[in-house]
Amino acid sequence: MKKYRYAIIAGCCLALLVLISIPVTKTLSSLEGGAPAAGWTLYPSSGGYQLNLVSGGTKVSDEAETEGLGSINNSPANQAFNKMTARQHNQFTELSANTIKLAKDQPVSTFSIDVDTASYGFLRTALNSNLQPTKDAVRIEELINYFPYDYQAADNLQQPFKTTVKVLPCPWNPANKLMHIGIKGYQLPQQTRPKANLVFLIDVSGSMADANKLALVQPSLKMLLDNLNADDSVAIVTYAEQVKLALEPTKVRDKAKIINVIDSLHTDGGTAGGAGIQLAYQTAKQHFDAKGVNRVILATDGDFNIGISDPKELKSFIERERASGIALSVLGFGMGNYNDALMQTLAQNGNGNAVYIDTLNEARKALVDQAGATLFTIAKDVKIQVEFNPAQIAEYRLLGYESRLLNREDFNNDQVDAGEIGSGHTVTAIYEITPVGSQGRMIDDLRYQANPADTANSGTNANEYAQIKIRYKLPDSNNSQIIKTVVDASQQLTDWQQVPEDVRFSVAVAAFGQLLRGEPTTKNFTYQNAIDIAQNAKGSDPFGYRAEFINLIRLAKALPVTAAGN
Repeated sequence: MKKYRYAIIAGCCLALLVLISIPVTKTLSSLEGGAPAAGWTLYPSSGGYQLNLVSGGTKVSDEAETEGLGSINNSPANQAFNKMTARQHNQFTELSANTIKLAKDQPVSTFSIDVDTASYGFLRTALNSNLQPTKDAVRIEELINYFPYDYQAADNLQQPFKTTVKVLPCPWNPANKLMHIGIKGYQLPQQTRPKANLVFLIDVSGSMADANKLALVQPSLKMLLDNLNADDSVAIVTYAEQVKLALEPTKVRDKAKIINVIDSLHTDGGTAGGAGIQLAYQTAKQHFDAKGVNRVILATDGDFNIGISDPKELKSFIERERASGIALSVLGFGMGNYNDALMQTLAQNGNGNAVYIDTLNEARKALVDQAGATLFTIAKDVKIQVEFNPAQIAEYRLLGYESRLLNREDFNNDQVDAGEIGSGHTVTAIYEITPVGSQGRMIDDLRYQANPADTANSGTNANEYAQIKIRYKLPDSNNSQIIKTVVDASQQLTDWQQVPEDVRFSVAVAAFGQLLRGEPTTKNFTYQNAIDIAQNAKGSDPFGYRAEFINLIRLAKALPVTAAGN
């Protein structure tokens, strides 16, 4: 053997060089999205990472963990690197918080309704993973609108919602007040729901291989099937490197056939999302129901890398297609390569909504408990315009809705797209307002201009705080209608305990969102203050949504302050 020992050593060295040359990647369970490329991959294990050779996203070996060769210790430095890397791969649109406005200079505030809730689901996943969500992932209006509220509802479909307004103390700034606007959509009775023509557009590319992606999409869609009527129809389009009509439109009464196709899905290859969207719309058009609901439901992590992938191109395509009467809703999955920016673009321009699904409980909430709101639109192109009276209100600031702001002239332009409200949806908007004469003013009067009191309205409307106008279109109309509500002292509550529980709870959520974003407007308000308000306003919580929220505040409170907004 001695004469062969140099050959054996040389062979071993060559094999080692080959192994070293194979790229190493990390897989962080739910924290890092995407299927691992061929090569060595680090899989989390107790006390460290297990080194395994993978091919095309499949784990080849699953040997016992060791602390020696083949394992890399999960040190604090490595944990920090992993968290940083996981967050950097997610994509969000940059948001700048709304600034304080002088009512005498800019008395009018205009924005589009938003009923998306994706931001809440994402930050829940991040906090449960001991990660502080990046500030652009925190959209305050989506946190608030995640929760159902018991606002007064409309009693007919012709005027599909009512407006409830309260003026109340501001808990983070006692010198100011909050103007709380609550809207609840008309609830369609089950027997009067229109037929649904749905196309499930499912991403089956390699990046969907994680347990919190396609494996979660499948039971989620089966939950939705259970809430559809027998005469509703479902088609399935899939996309990876190739696009495929996996199931022709099929009546829900043939549920076993639909479920069989859903269960047979598997991941592979690239992500031709643009071509998938085109085929989905084409399928929906071919089976269009003029008297029903026609909707594409996209389930994806948002990773488009083949064909049309530029958000601007996709936005233009979706804008053209929505004129056909086909809406697009987006179900987001996964974390690590989650492309929230793209999915928001698709949903907002597709007359649909965006939901982030991280658990089966969230799938049940969005697709079973709130299926009517998700699928059946009762009002479209809904816009809100608030005019503040400078005689009463010196300054104001809208909490959230940064990505939904509109120009003043857009309010009366029926060609400008806006948000949709589904059956039974609740929508909340909150303004922080500074009364005239308050010590809480942040903007000084100018020396060489008249004071607000000199130029403000002195007529019959002088005591009004504001006027709220809501413009909307019925689902089958292209002409808008308007609802007007005047706000004055009669809607003001001076004692915090007089404020309804739902209103107080939504204020706690708004405060939490500002704290997560690191906004200085909350002054000395703390996570504990938010916990106290939410705990005392939890009220009836049959599904545990509010209890879960309170726990999320506790998790955020426990994280290092330096992590906020990074």
